[in-house]
Amino acid sequence: MVTLNNELILNALRTVNDPDLRRDLVSLNMIENIAISGNEVSFQVVLTTPACPLKDTIKLDCINAIKRAAGDQVVVNVDMTSRVTTKRGDKKPLLEGVKNIIAVASGKGGVGKSTVATNLAIALSRTGAKVGLIDADIYGPSVPLMFNEVETKPSGIQKDGKTLVLPVEKYGIKLLSIGFFVDPDKALIWRGPMASNALTQLFSEADWGELDYMVIDMPPGTGDIHLTLVQQLPVTGVAIVTTPQEVALADARKAVGMFRQENINVPILGIIENMAWFTPAELPENKYYIFGRDGGRRMADEYGIQLLGQIPLVQSIRESGDKGMPAALDAASPVSEAFRLLAERTAQQIAIRNASRDASKVVEITK
Repeated sequence: MVTLNNELILNALRTVNDPDLRRDLVSLNMIENIAISGNEVSFQVVLTTPACPLKDTIKLDCINAIKRAAGDQVVVNVDMTSRVTTKRGDKKPLLEGVKNIIAVASGKGGVGKSTVATNLAIALSRTGAKVGLIDADIYGPSVPLMFNEVETKPSGIQKDGKTLVLPVEKYGIKLLSIGFFVDPDKALIWRGPMASNALTQLFSEADWGELDYMVIDMPPGTGDIHLTLVQQLPVTGVAIVTTPQEVALADARKAVGMFRQENINVPILGIIENMAWFTPAELPENKYYIFGRDGGRRMADEYGIQLLGQIPLVQSIRESGDKGMPAALDAASPVSEAFRLLAERTAQQIAIRNASRDASKVVEITK
């Protein structure tokens, strides 16, 4: 065995690439706290997200690289940790303590967007990330029900001479919804400017603190709320929810088209195909494609973007949402696994976006 030193370790780790960012760990400044004692070496690999789906692969690659350079006798201890990346370019930001803002949108209603947004937030939180959730579906807020907080009224706090709303905390998530401030039994009959102002207050007059990810559950369609969001917040990227059938895909294409317009140009993180197949509880191995098959996958291929996940239509998802216990909380559930994979792939795409694209900033629409 050769003599261990920092230079040998770093040279060995220069042969290990981050599979997503396609650069070596050393040049990405992902190696920290190297310690050597006899034939034993320890160090940290600082990933770009705690939800990294490839951390086991990266860890094994590091161990093998050092053994190739120093011999099989060396004992390698790798501490896989994380520091969520951010790339915000706004000068006077709202949500200034939030590293990444994820808008969950859909072209039409009824595709399960709020269910997906809720479970995505929880699945990200379960990886160890700090997560917030804003229910921006102003006309049909459902987050209070899904978190079993229908009767909750957020409290306030005095900060820098202002009264700020304290987000409700549940299941490790900080959350706010217009549903906390209105009568749940009455319809909200608001014109566009009123709805936009209400949304603005959710992120400008609340004490959100430091967060790795803010998930924003958007209303369906393409309209005032969407424009308000991108004009006031530096959105990191958008996840588009659709179901497999063509009528939903047609509207999802419109949503993609809106965010890709030249004067908006917000990155699309990928497509989430909800209700991808039906699996009855008594036949857990069976899949019935009642809304069509792989429509979201075909759309992702068509636009050259990622398929972030395929979520099955399972009765337990509906039941857990109605009870205020989202499905992603049950780690033993096969449905929870689908949301875990969704969180990993979403975090993965955010890390790639932050490493490869310009800083996110608010949109200035001049025409």
